[in-house]
Amino acid sequence: MNDAAIKRVGNLAVVLDRQTRMLRTAMGPAIAAALEDPEVVEVLLNPDGSLWFDRLSSGRTPSGLKLTPHDAERIIRLVAAHVRIEVHPGAPIVSAELPATGERFEGVLPPITRAPTFAIRKRAVGVISLAQYVIDGILSEEQALALRDAVRERRNIVIAGGTSSGKTTLANALLQEMAATGDRVIILEDTVELQCMAKDHVPLRTKPGVASLRELVRSTLRLRPDRIVVGEVRGSEAIDLMKAWATGHPGGVATLHAGSARGALTRLEQLIQEVVVVVPRALIAEAVDVVVFICGRGRARRVDEIVRVVGLDADGYALEPISQPNGVSP
Repeated sequence: MNDAAIKRVGNLAVVLDRQTRMLRTAMGPAIAAALEDPEVVEVLLNPDGSLWFDRLSSGRTPSGLKLTPHDAERIIRLVAAHVRIEVHPGAPIVSAELPATGERFEGVLPPITRAPTFAIRKRAVGVISLAQYVIDGILSEEQALALRDAVRERRNIVIAGGTSSGKTTLANALLQEMAATGDRVIILEDTVELQCMAKDHVPLRTKPGVASLRELVRSTLRLRPDRIVVGEVRGSEAIDLMKAWATGHPGGVATLHAGSARGALTRLEQLIQEVVVVVPRALIAEAVDVVVFICGRGRARRVDEIVRVVGLDADGYALEPISQPNGVSP
């Protein structure tokens, strides 16, 4: 890189830093402080103007502060301007990443809400290892060993849970284990949240009107993947991922919303039904090797189930518990 190129990169970094500081300032001191606080994982504004903070230690609690509709709308419009998205009554939704810092922002304006509303979810500042999960009581020693074995043995793993249960954070822990394998990892996301330390990895992300997650899954097969990782399965890409996992690309990880390990497989069926009439249960049973269910929020999170998918039976999917939260084998 020549001196001119280095100078351009430096100037761009300065501009991005200035934009970030301006946006933080425009959001006001309370939100700016919350975004800097490592305890706060999410900032939420309701239509009544009440500001809520989701903290690791205490969960979601009201801050006691209020924003006027004018200030709330100004923040949403500023974010839209920074990421060059149009927002108006005909297009009242802003889904974006905040520049430089990468927080996930979702803003909504009338007429689909009574008053401006938004949520800001912070990115993890670092990767929590499986060893740390054990120290924190989220995993038992046996569960951690089962997950390490699943990664090493190239099992396809689905991580299921509710909103803010820590699915992505656990996926990052598995990616850390995956980095030691030397495999080529392709990561597909709508929003950049996964952190991969593998030397040979390719991150891809969707872009509305340009590339959907389903299109990325199909493209991935031509990028010589050893492992295919999807940040969150939420649509028809589920069928393409199952086909990819079952046809020579084992060892992947994906997250999805579900209320139990078995419920995760039902959720996959529901997503696949968006594009096919008959759900290919045999394909799902072949493609998914392990399902992990994580529940709770903040410091109350725990891995409640880890099961192996061993095939189909009269009741649907045949599941075998791999380990229990207390570390006692079933």
